[in-house]
Amino acid sequence: MIRQATNRGLWVAVSLIGIWATSTTILLNVDLDRVPNWLKMVGFLWQMFLYVGLFVTAHDGMHGSIAPSHPKLNDAIGSFVLFVYAMFPFAKMRQMHNLHHDIPARVGDPDFHNGKDKNFFGWYFNFMQNYWSWLRLGLLISTFHIVHQVLHVPESNLSWFWVFPSVMSSFQLFVFGTFLPHREPVDGYINEAHATSTPFSEFWSFISCYHFGYHEEHHQLPHLGWWQLPAARRQGLGTSE
Repeated sequence: MIRQATNRGLWVAVSLIGIWATSTTILLNVDLDRVPNWLKMVGFLWQMFLYVGLFVTAHDGMHGSIAPSHPKLNDAIGSFVLFVYAMFPFAKMRQMHNLHHDIPARVGDPDFHNGKDKNFFGWYFNFMQNYWSWLRLGLLISTFHIVHQVLHVPESNLSWFWVFPSVMSSFQLFVFGTFLPHREPVDGYINEAHATSTPFSEFWSFISCYHFGYHEEHHQLPHLGWWQLPAARRQGLGTSE
């Protein structure tokens, strides 16, 4: 059995936050007029990857795996990361995520489709509708303009390396962390978690969504941090019988 880490989860979270903060600071201040389009795209994809990491880190915080021995520190880091990701309220997000674990891929699961629009885009729209709010959208737009006007960060930099990456990261998280793991197989669900794991190698699993696609393992062992899921998979801990 893989145990919940006591210290490494904290260092993983702090390291990722530091990389994101450093990368964002650099990219928001770069002169885009001197940057070729292909390099802008590389920066955009890199930032999207880091934003996925921010949310997955917050998700670990919801399960108490950032700092298991220090719940207040765990929640503080989770709250901070979720706020800089898209100003989501940590307590409510954790409540909704716990509901997802209680009734995965069933009626009432906030991450599941509405029973009618089971197609990809219908499900995605329902997924986003459950978590979004006009107030948060207004705050994000206001923040965009404040950063632009007060800190004199060009709108193009904010769009390329903040707005677009964070929005697209939600799409990436949905694809690899919700749609693929929880869509109903042809022969029906075969476990209580109503989840399967993506068949990717550990490298591509990390690139695609920080191992969030190893979803059956996550539902069976929710206390594990994202970086522990490959070991759980290698040991067959999430494999349905």
